[in-house]
Amino acid sequence: MNFLSQPLQSLPEPDWQQVQAIPVVDNGDPLVPLGLVPPPLRVYPAYFHLGVPGALTECYVRRSVLHRLQQAATLLPSGTELVVLDGWRPFRVQEYLFETLTDALKRRFPDEDDQHLLARARHFVSVPSQDENAPSPHLTGGAVDVCLCDGNGQLLNMGTAFDDITPWSYTAAFEGVVKPGAAEAEVIENRRLLHSCMTRAGFTNLPSEWWHYDYGTQNWAWYSQQPAALFGAVQQHSLAERWRMQVDAGNR
Repeated sequence: MNFLSQPLQSLPEPDWQQVQAIPVVDNGDPLVPLGLVPPPLRVYPAYFHLGVPGALTECYVRRSVLHRLQQAATLLPSGTELVVLDGWRPFRVQEYLFETLTDALKRRFPDEDDQHLLARARHFVSVPSQDENAPSPHLTGGAVDVCLCDGNGQLLNMGTAFDDITPWSYTAAFEGVVKPGAAEAEVIENRRLLHSCMTRAGFTNLPSEWWHYDYGTQNWAWYSQQPAALFGAVQQHSLAERWRMQVDAGNR
């Protein structure tokens, strides 16, 4: 199959109220670390390297998400590898990202009310929520941020940086370039390649972010027309928390 022969479609963002109305039936799939996973899957915890408060030095996803990431990586041509930039997030990180973006938007659009600012922010950062009926996607372990690199670990040109908040971050943005030059053509090919391998492995893409893919979340259920999400919000417990829970369970 020729990955590059499939143009990306410009899809609308979901109706968020309807997305959050999709039932969540958590299947209990555990979080697993990615740090020991071999190539062609690579891990680079971007928020830790960017100095985001509370960001982890490791990337975690649900176990079935890992299996699908490995499947997606094997679909790539030789010399190209899949890079995971982020997976499960602590609530503190989600709060920081949302608050930082909304603060920037308030400075840029001082006359807009909260509803319009929220609509702008949601293109790129979900509202922080641990609600069992409407969790932030990255708090479930089913949302991943990914990109591509070559065999030497050099990131491929995707047109924008990860977490860019310009219109060029929309997955299909470069498909609208009438006469793409060499650089634009490279971006188009790379985004098509990433999209093809991820969707063939069962993920769905958020149209406003070329890097964001979902499996098992409410976003995934919306775009794949599934009756329910597979993952709710999940916690990564510290050693102290695990010991306390084990001691409490032993005393019952």
